Amino acid sequence: MAEPHESQTEPAADNTVPAGDVAAGPSLEELLKQSNKPAKFDPDAPSILTVDNLEMYFPVRSTGVIRRKIGDVKAVDGISLSIPRGGSVGLVGESGCGKSTAGRAITRLYKPTGGSVKFGDRDLVQLSNRELKPLRRDVQMIFQDPYSSLNPRHSVGAIIGAPLRIHNMVPKNQTLKRVQELLEVVGLNPEHYNRYPNEFSGGQRQRIGIARSLALQPKLIVADEPVSALDVSIQAQVINLLQDLQKEFDIAFLFIAHDLAVVRHFCPQIAVMYLGKIVEIADRETLYSRPNHPYTQALLSAAPDVKQAAIGGRRERIRLTGEVPSPINPPSGCRFRTRCPLAREICAKVEPPLMQIGPHHKVACHFAGELGNQPHDPVTARMLGVDNSGNPDPGATPTQIEDSPEFSDVWFDLKERRTVKP
Repeated sequence: MAEPHESQTEPAADNTVPAGDVAAGPSLEELLKQSNKPAKFDPDAPSILTVDNLEMYFPVRSTGVIRRKIGDVKAVDGISLSIPRGGSVGLVGESGCGKSTAGRAITRLYKPTGGSVKFGDRDLVQLSNRELKPLRRDVQMIFQDPYSSLNPRHSVGAIIGAPLRIHNMVPKNQTLKRVQELLEVVGLNPEHYNRYPNEFSGGQRQRIGIARSLALQPKLIVADEPVSALDVSIQAQVINLLQDLQKEFDIAFLFIAHDLAVVRHFCPQIAVMYLGKIVEIADRETLYSRPNHPYTQALLSAAPDVKQAAIGGRRERIRLTGEVPSPINPPSGCRFRTRCPLAREICAKVEPPLMQIGPHHKVACHFAGELGNQPHDPVTARMLGVDNSGNPDPGATPTQIEDSPEFSDVWFDLKERRTVKP
């Protein structure tokens, strides 16, 4: 069936841009700031979800009649983070780093290999499917592709109404009314409940997915790149919609994305992933102004900077060499060392711990430091009980490094090379 003209479902301004205005149009950052201010970081907010050492491995089997297990794809390999109640945490990184897999493991669409995902006082990893059903109301997901995440054989009313029927959220005779309310909440015409997904544009389909995730009034939503497939103007509308819904319903978000401008606006706290591990996590201002991991510095150097463009000049682009290693056989020690300009012998022998270097800043790097001021000697050697080459040092006393999803009141000062206790 041919897709109808866009004007049948939404105004052209919501979905089209004149051909000559693409280059001259406002940036995504400017569009976002026109309606909503960036969310603020609240260090005292209680956690609604705590992820501790989460692992998600996929077995690799040999070919032939007897298919033996010969290895694992270590898609997520021991990540820890916490999401504050009513707040949002961004998860960024290159394609294939494990972001989406982490989101699916947290929502238990995948059964994690190890670790814990505590929602309140319950560990989602340990629950059976029957025990999980009541908690599905509180933890929902917005999928990346608005085209494949909606069943083309079901009407929009059936898609949004399914969670209401499964969980008996409203009486059967009130399901349609609730569906129309949800369509109106996300900015769609309530009378279009009987239409099918193919009759909507990409931005509208994503709004339908958002309406479905809101149907059960969740406390946490895992948004897996919810705007990556949309035009810039539609991206701004969807992000602002999510911010409005967050404020209205006090919803917490794990926001998975690769667009650093979107994450900067939506998330007060951001974690950077590389090959299944978190390499840096900090509040927004710290991460964007003083990144300490070379991978984070390379990511930020590749992102367009609106402020810098306004005053003239450009940041120097950090170009990474080499290919991303395979998660089946990741490099020893630091996983980023095969592409890192700072890598030395210790990086191949010892895996850097995710150490806290500020009140709300953690980094996993032997040579952590601001761009251009990285130390000559590894800052982690003494605390790990090794010398500068990564060999065991009999005279050193290893320090216990707390690997907690939360931030501690104690951290390691990189400049003074000592533990700080305010």
